[in-house]
Amino acid sequence: MVGSDSKPEVTQKRILGIGYWVQGFRCMPWMAVIFFLKDGIGVDPSTIQLLLSSANLPMVAKPLYGVLSDALYFSGQHRIPYIAFGAFLQALSWLALAILSPSSITIFTMALSLLLSNLGASIAEVANDAIVAELGSSSGELQSFVWIASSAGGVLGNLLGGLIINRVSPQKMFLLFGLLASLQLFLTIMVKESSLNLPKRVSDNGVRKQLSQLQIALKKPAIARSITWFALSYAAIPALTGTMFFCQTEHLKVDSSVLGISKVFGQVGMLVWSLVYNGPLKRVASSRKIIAGLQVVMALFMVSDVLFVKGVYRSIGVPDGVYVVIFSGLLEVLFFFKILPFSVVIARLCPAGCEGSLMAFVMSAIALAMIVSGYLGVALAACVGMSPANEFSGLPKALIVQAICTVVPLYWSSCIPNDNEHEHEHEHEEFSSSSKTKNE
Repeated sequence: MVGSDSKPEVTQKRILGIGYWVQGFRCMPWMAVIFFLKDGIGVDPSTIQLLLSSANLPMVAKPLYGVLSDALYFSGQHRIPYIAFGAFLQALSWLALAILSPSSITIFTMALSLLLSNLGASIAEVANDAIVAELGSSSGELQSFVWIASSAGGVLGNLLGGLIINRVSPQKMFLLFGLLASLQLFLTIMVKESSLNLPKRVSDNGVRKQLSQLQIALKKPAIARSITWFALSYAAIPALTGTMFFCQTEHLKVDSSVLGISKVFGQVGMLVWSLVYNGPLKRVASSRKIIAGLQVVMALFMVSDVLFVKGVYRSIGVPDGVYVVIFSGLLEVLFFFKILPFSVVIARLCPAGCEGSLMAFVMSAIALAMIVSGYLGVALAACVGMSPANEFSGLPKALIVQAICTVVPLYWSSCIPNDNEHEHEHEHEEFSSSSKTKNE
């Protein structure tokens, strides 16, 4: 088995690095999906946003995958099999889209394939996130490593996608990622879980007991308040992704390669962010202040978008392409900057023994919030009457509403505990659902 003779730290980073890198590279086929829907099937902006938002529904069930990963073992393993199965589902979905005749691919076909792909991605992400949590990286070092791996995959995926989107068909891009997911599957099944040196757990915990442990964890006020605020900070913002995409490509005539470069710029920003956060930033500011600060920066970028769509920057000599690369690229990833400091907060609060289920619950809450955000964005676009026909005249008004909704959650940011308010209560001893369990 690969990694059986390696140091545990090397094998851990190998399996996590591959897993998070591939998940970051997923942006490449998803870029092709948007263009395929717009140009190949002729889908309108609102329908694209509804489809892409609904495709995230498998992400909402992450707690279930987490509970299963925590409780159900296969040949003595409870992380590696789930990563492998997730890679299999992703390979299957993208390869199917790649080999189907273009004329036979409908919105329904795309929806099914995207749901299957996100199901596989969700299962693999849950298992990977659980490994990170189990290894007890409350300092944030391992979180930063996997963040960098994911960002590196995103950089390459967006760069490659932007360069080839006008040169090859979307289906060839689907094929490329399908083959990559197949490679991940092969590399994963070659790893023996014992080589990861994960903390020993009682393997006879049933699903019911694991659910009980998750329920106990969620009843902790610090955990419940933190997750609730964090999810609402996403759900409260109406997403205008589909509308902005059509405005840039159809109204402003921004080249598709520029959009790809903007995503690369955003991913590079994520890489820099992980280094800055893990370096000086977390030593001088609390997680709460960092998250609140990012929320303010997001709102400022949305106000800047108002000036952009009104042509203010163009009138002072800033080309639309330059703005899209820098500001649009950064705004897209700013939504995810908050996850890094928040994951450190949850790792510190997470009771030992339910890492997979709790971290999965956090990510499912974010996924559900983003789905709500997408639906709210469609409703907002309808309210202000945005459409390609009227050249998106209502977009500035919608962006102002979006910015206001972004700053509103700041009034309740105290729901996230300061770094010194709560220490990790269990320090990775065996978590028990019994109320009599004491800290050692």
